[in-house]
Amino acid sequence: MPEAVLQAPARVAEPFPLADVVLHDGVFTRARDQMLHLARVYPVDRLLAVFRANAGLDTRSALPPGGWEDFGHPDEVAWGPGDYPGREAAPTANLLRGHYAGHFLSMLALAAGGADDAVVRDELRARVDAMVEGLREVQETLAATGRYSHPGFLAAYGEWQFSRLEGLAPYGEIWAPYYTCHKIMAGLLDAHRHTGSVVALDVAAEMGRWVHGRLSVLPAEQRAQMWALYIAGEAGGMNEVLCDLAVLTGDKVFVETARLFDLDSLLDFAAAGRDELDGMHANQHAATLLGYLALGDLTGEARYTDAVVHLWDMLVPGRTYAHGGSGENELWGPAGAVAGDIGNRNAETCVTYNMLKIARALFERTGEARFADYYERAVTNQVLGSRHDVGSDDSPEVTYMFPVHPGALREYDNVGTCCGGTGLENHVKYQDSVYFRAAAPDGGTRTVWVNLYVASTASWPEAGVRIVQETAYPLEGASRIRVDATGDLELRLRVPGWATGAARFSVRVDGEAQTVRADGGYVAVRRDWRPGTVVEIDMPLTLREVPAPDDTSVVTLELGPTVLLARSAATTWLPIQAATWRRLDGTLDAPLTPADDGTWRLGDLVLEPTWSGSDARYHMYLRRADARIAFAGTDPAADSGVPNAARADSRTFLDVLWADGGFADRAGFLEAVLRTTDEFVELGLLSAAEARDVLVAAARSAVGREDDDGVGHVAARETEEAALLSRAPTTTHEGSAPRVEIVAATAPGVTGWYLRPPELTVSARVDVGEPVVEVRVGDEPWQLAGPAPLVLSDGVHTVTARAVDEAGRERRVVREVSVDTRPPRTTVTTRRLGPRGVEINLAAVDDVSGVDSIRWKGPDTFWATFAEPFSRALSDVPQVIEFAATDRAGNQEPVRTLVLPPADAE
Repeated sequence: MPEAVLQAPARVAEPFPLADVVLHDGVFTRARDQMLHLARVYPVDRLLAVFRANAGLDTRSALPPGGWEDFGHPDEVAWGPGDYPGREAAPTANLLRGHYAGHFLSMLALAAGGADDAVVRDELRARVDAMVEGLREVQETLAATGRYSHPGFLAAYGEWQFSRLEGLAPYGEIWAPYYTCHKIMAGLLDAHRHTGSVVALDVAAEMGRWVHGRLSVLPAEQRAQMWALYIAGEAGGMNEVLCDLAVLTGDKVFVETARLFDLDSLLDFAAAGRDELDGMHANQHAATLLGYLALGDLTGEARYTDAVVHLWDMLVPGRTYAHGGSGENELWGPAGAVAGDIGNRNAETCVTYNMLKIARALFERTGEARFADYYERAVTNQVLGSRHDVGSDDSPEVTYMFPVHPGALREYDNVGTCCGGTGLENHVKYQDSVYFRAAAPDGGTRTVWVNLYVASTASWPEAGVRIVQETAYPLEGASRIRVDATGDLELRLRVPGWATGAARFSVRVDGEAQTVRADGGYVAVRRDWRPGTVVEIDMPLTLREVPAPDDTSVVTLELGPTVLLARSAATTWLPIQAATWRRLDGTLDAPLTPADDGTWRLGDLVLEPTWSGSDARYHMYLRRADARIAFAGTDPAADSGVPNAARADSRTFLDVLWADGGFADRAGFLEAVLRTTDEFVELGLLSAAEARDVLVAAARSAVGREDDDGVGHVAARETEEAALLSRAPTTTHEGSAPRVEIVAATAPGVTGWYLRPPELTVSARVDVGEPVVEVRVGDEPWQLAGPAPLVLSDGVHTVTARAVDEAGRERRVVREVSVDTRPPRTTVTTRRLGPRGVEINLAAVDDVSGVDSIRWKGPDTFWATFAEPFSRALSDVPQVIEFAATDRAGNQEPVRTLVLPPADAE
């Protein structure tokens, strides 16, 4: 094993310090300013209350934040490592407390480090100092009790959780004690980095020594079992903060302590490039990757770095939703499953918080544009969109999940939760990855990367460089950059991954057009600069219909870097018909009309940016529903009139044609149309006459032509049409194949679900003779379609109808029908918390559409949306708790009641 060195190797690119980048007004400053307000007004004593209570100190009458960050059970004791009385005898509650305060300290430190107003900076630094001093007092008080294994112990509960983890206690008895430890240590180190607090480093170092004392005596096999435990063994980025301590203190022992958190099973399969992520808890393991990168730096072992790079490639893009999020119900799904892994609890915001850090770290080491592309997607869409557009004095107003299912709703607030904690940090450091830099060691060429097009000013005083960027991006596909520098400098301008094809990336310097070549995703502008030189970038925003990698019929609408959300109360798939808008490169020439409220109109759709911070129900993914095979163009013949038939796998003609997103040239497009036509004729889904109509439509379309004014293209079109028709597929039949349709007697509700059993009628028409018409539901056997309607029971049904004419030609139509006629049913369980309290757990089940929410109300309590088990203090008289669940179809359970007994007499 190589000996650890305590200086990380040189980076390809290093970020600008927070203080050296100032954001100008724009979409990012909206969320930043709202969070800065919270940072400035929230009482520090409330954050310290759980720590002071645990140490027996005066809480100064402060109440903790609430949620997961609340006082423990009234009868809970700060048990040491060996005096915990056991789960049955120990009343406990809120076992993750302390983590939120760590995040809040990080937020204060980051905000102070990036503040450009001296008064605000001093105010925030004073709040950092107050928190650090409060934590130091708690650490010293705990040490003075002699109850704990090392004087560095610092937590808002006793050391017993760490002992029980070593006994492999499950989640429920304990709650991720090292996760909480990491958040506290990370907050302290941020306080040291960004405000210069020496006390914060001392407190964190003592905590690190306590960690080493606990873990260094354990066998490797035992540690491996601990870190593999679901949630209980979640350790956050403990390995990262310990590596940071090693560098900051010069103590190599902390490198060895960091290695004690290695999960060798994960490192082994990842380093070997084997994908075994399916079913693993996303945030539990994503948070460790930064530490593995740091260990790779400090030990020189390639295994660590290789594992992280391979894991990244397993996650992006194959397990990444359009807005940059990952995971369903906090777990990673199968490789390549995006459309196939859309559930009701997608994209935990904590995961994206960590993925952004990993992307940034990998860019620093490689300079590769793919990491910056991910960063732009995730920070612009999920992270910015995770902050509600409201002000608050006591809540971060951020999301836990940022779900992607039809009819999703962002549920903000999240005081005290894990994502409430990371959300505190997310919005005060938007400037941290806009620019990167590298200085030649011999004083030669300086390099600045412009990774994000965000209105801002960057200063590099040591190199004599100042950059001012003016742009309304992401609402504008252009940026004006003034460079104040003298001498040799290379400016590397990132070409966004979406800026391809028709969205050309052009550059002018002082008005003079430049010959650009994107090398590795960047256009390099190197010259002998003079102060005031202006670089103008143009990258026209284009609307794109982007298919999911595992199902091309499931698409998102994206405008430049922005993912658009379709507002709708429906919780079933919304259709999108875009065939006549598709350009050669797959972008859409669509009638997108802006509205005064910050939304756009596209036909019947109301679209908003993911970063809006609104609270409307939305659809991130839409379902392609083009009824006919048609192409862009003003010639009426560009619409063939031929139904957009589907294969047995439900992929339509147009799904198959546009599966790769677009084409390099018109010849490639026409060849693909011919190839797809051949396939669908061979399958019996198109007749020869229909195939010819499709080929004529393609030849007469404007796809791939520079203009569609009809002038100068007639001869070319006639030539293309003749060439295509000469190769048209033939069959022994002529005439039209049967047309079949499925019609419902009634319309579904506003959610898209039928709340009563629907009646479906299947009919077909044909030019000659009588067709055989059959229908089936799901994979059931085919049945002849009769005059009696088909009545469906509860469930999401795929109804397929087919008609076959006398010549054997077959046509199919597929319709998804969602039925849920019954409300969910809530089960309530209670657990006494000593004589004066009770924990209530409301769990609802709906096996059809799924539970949308559970609401409850008690005395002096408004109707609240259920999120987690909650506790109620018992009073002298019985209390009535009312509750009811609603499913995603819109069925509501009748209001039910739970009667709580009075408190036990003292």
